[in-house]
Amino acid sequence: MSILEVSHIEKHFGATQVLTDISFSLEKGQALSIIGSSGSGKTTLLRCLNFLETPDRGTISVNGTPIFDAADSTTKSEAEIRQKRLHFGLVFQNFNLFPQYTALQNVTLARELLSKEQGGGETKAEIETAGRELLAQMGLADRADHYPHQLSGGQQQRVAIARALALQPDILCFDEPTSALDPELTGEVLKVIRSLAEKKTTMIIVTHEMAFARDVADQVIFMDGGVIVEQGDPHQVIDHPREERTKQFLSRYAEN
Repeated sequence: MSILEVSHIEKHFGATQVLTDISFSLEKGQALSIIGSSGSGKTTLLRCLNFLETPDRGTISVNGTPIFDAADSTTKSEAEIRQKRLHFGLVFQNFNLFPQYTALQNVTLARELLSKEQGGGETKAEIETAGRELLAQMGLADRADHYPHQLSGGQQQRVAIARALALQPDILCFDEPTSALDPELTGEVLKVIRSLAEKKTTMIIVTHEMAFARDVADQVIFMDGGVIVEQGDPHQVIDHPREERTKQFLSRYAEN
């Protein structure tokens, strides 16, 4: 069974339709890369999956359980939305760390709040131990007590990845995780994502790193104008695209 089923998702902002009939599935342990030009709807799709935007049409299911149906007009409480959001971890382009908290506090804060909300299932010490383990996994064991301004962009993004993993989501989502980084810092973040793929972490990666998408992903989706133009095996889509629009996009990318 697929871990994620997205069916016929559509999204409008006013009169502008930004997503049209988006459907795909993802198996547990797979990595999906989504490529396309700016404005093609990639980030909006991630935001819909993470309940930061509400689709106008379509359904989303995780582990066979529907978690969103646009036809259901029942008003959802904030607590219900937060619970659905736990299926996904989102790593933003610009890190979005809290500047007043250390790296460790950034990683553990949401888990501490969740534990309190659920009646204190974990102790603060247990959560802190798990947070330090995640930072060590990111190669940041010696940066746990540093504040964001004391970290490089690459280190901040690795803290953000640890934070997303702390809540043990079913699916980890990345929105252009290297776009805010200097080129020399990009490699360290891609190395972490590659290691997660090797551990069969289920991921959706919106990226402009074509070689990385081809080498790490199990499948690739190319979006343009809010629709899926082409999807399939990474080597087929990126090295031997079938659709003319995909060929145009990749040829321009090669020129850059």
